[in-house]
Amino acid sequence: MRRQADVIFVEGFRLLLVIAGAVAGLAIGNQHGTETSAPVVGVFLGALVFYVIGGVVGRLLDRGLRGAVNEFRRMPAGEVFAASVVGTTGLLLGLVAGLPLIALVHSSIDYPVVALFGWILCVFGARLGVAKGHDLTRAAGLSHLLEPSTDPPPGSALLVDTSVVLDRYLLVLGRSGLLMGGIVVPRFVVDEVRTLVESPDPVSSRRARRGLEVIEALRASGVEVRLTEEEVPEVEGTAAKTLLLAHRLGLRLATCSGELADQAAAEDLAVLDLRRLTTELTPDHPPGERLVIDLVKEGRQAGQAIGYLPEGDMVVVNDALHLVGTDDVSVVVSSTRQTSQGLLVFAHLPGAGSPPESIPD
Repeated sequence: MRRQADVIFVEGFRLLLVIAGAVAGLAIGNQHGTETSAPVVGVFLGALVFYVIGGVVGRLLDRGLRGAVNEFRRMPAGEVFAASVVGTTGLLLGLVAGLPLIALVHSSIDYPVVALFGWILCVFGARLGVAKGHDLTRAAGLSHLLEPSTDPPPGSALLVDTSVVLDRYLLVLGRSGLLMGGIVVPRFVVDEVRTLVESPDPVSSRRARRGLEVIEALRASGVEVRLTEEEVPEVEGTAAKTLLLAHRLGLRLATCSGELADQAAAEDLAVLDLRRLTTELTPDHPPGERLVIDLVKEGRQAGQAIGYLPEGDMVVVNDALHLVGTDDVSVVVSSTRQTSQGLLVFAHLPGAGSPPESIPD
């Protein structure tokens, strides 16, 4: 099919060039006298010469156009619409660009040359539309109308927002085999997380960097991670875009934002509040329970040491600064507290008291 399209372009180019050559030959022949055979010879020679030239130049142009289009090739689903629009635009631009030639030269060769120029731009525009159709329709906000969704069918995957990417719960679910349908990550969510990586706030930057690592870790563990390029230019804000995109794609929304979860529920959208779910599933660590952890760094308050549970929850151990860098330290739970970063466990060494709680940096 592609070979046939190339032949059509070359032969169309050659035909227009032959017409131009015949007209030029006729004009030259008329200068030698209309009563002689010069006009006929001029038409014949002009058509013959330009037939040969048209074949060579046509193939070179065709190869050049294909090379240019291959730089943009991604073969999207909106190629028909984009090719027709951009091809028509190219044709009109070619005709408009040829108007000065018609106005200034006043020759019978003007019209074939203008038609030839319009034909070249038309074919180039159509091929460019085929290669960049998805981007063009997405920029126009029409991709959801013109292209079938390539994302998983409704109910089989989770559309995640920025709050989920920044949280550790997604990785816990993935490693537990609870993301069998995979996840769909909007491009604008990834862009927002990458922006947060450069944030001057070290906490936000660290969480954003961990979020990007979580996506790669999920993919490496066998969870299907789909990146959708779908844009939502109708609304502002990542949260609103994610909500509208979930409606459009028919996917369940996964979020750690209680406000967004309530808004989705009010709009009858299937939503999974991971913060609420994991809070209910978080292991209970009652006061007096003994834990064995590695103490890895100093805490915020004097004498505090910090360790982590296997689930990633932070443990603040009072009066244990001298044990920082020690593995398998036995501690006793004093209390727990749920924070925006997850479960925070306060503990003390066996035989020590339970000083007041203080959240570390």
